[in-house]
Formats: sequence, structure tokens, C-alpha cells
Amino acid sequence: MVEITGAMVKDLRESTGAGMMDCKKALVEAGGDMNAAVDWLRKKGLAAAAKKSGRVAAEGLVGVAHDGKKAAMVEVNAETDFVARNEAFQNFVETVTKLALSVGEDVEALKSAPYPGADHDVSAELTHLVATVGENMTIRRVAVVSVQTGTVASYVHGALRPGLGKIGVLVGLEGRADEAVFALGRQVGMHVAATRPDAVDITDVDPAALEREKAILSDQARASGKPEAIIERMVEGRVKKYYEDVVLLEQIWVHDGESKVRTVIDKAGAKLTRFVRFTLGEGIEKETTDFAAEVAAAAGTN
Repeated sequence: MVEITGAMVKDLRESTGAGMMDCKKALVEAGGDMNAAVDWLRKKGLAAAAKKSGRVAAEGLVGVAHDGKKAAMVEVNAETDFVARNEAFQNFVETVTKLALSVGEDVEALKSAPYPGADHDVSAELTHLVATVGENMTIRRVAVVSVQTGTVASYVHGALRPGLGKIGVLVGLEGRADEAVFALGRQVGMHVAATRPDAVDITDVDPAALEREKAILSDQARASGKPEAIIERMVEGRVKKYYEDVVLLEQIWVHDGESKVRTVIDKAGAKLTRFVRFTLGEGIEKETTDFAAEVAAAAGTN
């Protein structure tokens, strides 16, 4: 029996782009023959999928699923918006989002979880979907929000079907667990989708971000030539405005334009414990294509 070495696996991975475990299995199946191993990967659709893995995937869907006092949200990316309308892709996103309810927020653990109704894991199912659809796809991030007493509400913006859309928000509210509180949670989700806060409360604001903001505000105030005592008061006022921009409970409720979010939630007898907002493709650097330059390059001209 031919010994399958780490170097052989590495070489096959570099030539096909397939995963390490898949490369090792291919070499075992091929008795160490590199060409036969490549063919094995191609037949399984793994090499074809791997070739697409370097392409930017910033479209796709955000999925949301509920289970009692818990809700999960998963972002699965593809290369084009067209794939988001593919029924097989939508079913995959729904399935992995429901799986996240029990698996948790670890993306790698979710990829390794058994895929329902199949004899393989989520990662293998995704590889099969990539090979079938013809686009790179990735499971980018996962969030799970739960409460002890109360409810976890959600809001999905741009929904293609229930629980699948372009923006997803989860809102954890401790307190009563009735329809009124759930409806309020959905309204909070709509608010978060619109205002993009960074923190629940002032105490949750990133200290480094706050210090950077104070430094900027101080420099701006000094540029006006005001005395230090006045500068200090100016900065205090501007920090308050900063909190109103980035802290959810300090923001003005978008649904009436006058109340604070804190006041609305307090009146409902609830306590906001956590929110998570996923915007599809947020933070992914998308490629920009210069079509004229591509044509010139293909023609061998400048």
C-alpha cells in the first residue's frame, strides 16, 4: 500500500484547490496516483468547486430561524444576486440557519455538523451546491440570541421568502413573553436596521472608539480657539450626541421621531439584552471591473 505523505496532500491541494481532507481521501482512493486523484476530485465536483473559491462572494442571503426563547441568524454568501433566488440555495440557507439553533455561533462547528437527510456534513453539502450552481459560496457568520424569560424577535429586510433576506436583525428582550413584546421586538429590529447602532447601552461602547472620538472632538474644539474650560464642556456635549448616534437605547425611536428607545422599552416592561444586525456583504471588498481594460488585455493592447 502506497504511503500518503503530507507533501503529496499539499501538492494535490495546490494543484486543485480542494480541501486537505478531500485531497487525502482522493489520494487514498487513487492509491497515491496524483493524476487519478485529480480525476477523483473532479468527478466528485470538489476540484471544480475549489477553483471558484477565490472569487469574491458578497451577495447571497441572511437567514433567520426561531426556536422558543432562542433565535439564530446566518449569512451565506454567493457571487451574484441571481443565486439568492435559486430554490436550492434558499433551502440550504434555511437548513443551516435552523442547525445553528443547536450548534451555536461557531462557523467551523456549523460547517462540520451533519447535514439533515444526507450522509455528509454541511461543508460537503455546500461544496456540492457550489459545483451544481457554478458560483463560489461561503458561510460567513452566525449569531444566536437567547433569553431566560421574555422573547427573541427578529426583522428581515428585503425578504425573498419568510426568514430570508438582505438584512437581518435579532433582538433579545427579557420580561414578558407575549405578542405585544414580540411585536415591540420586531419594531426594535426595524429601528436597528435603519439606524445601525453599535451598542445596546453607554456602558457597552468600545472604550477605544470612545477615546478616539473624544480626541477628534477635542482637536476640533481647540481649532476654534476657545479656552480649555469651554472646550471641555463642548466635548461633553458632543460626546452626548455621539452616544445618541451609536447607542441603541439613547437613540430617538424612528417610529415616532421623538421618544427615546429606552423609554419605549421601559414602558413595555421589557429589558433589551442584546441585538445583532447582519447586512449582506457588509465589509466584503467587492471587485470592480473595468470592461474596457479587460477587452484591451484580452486583445493584447494597452
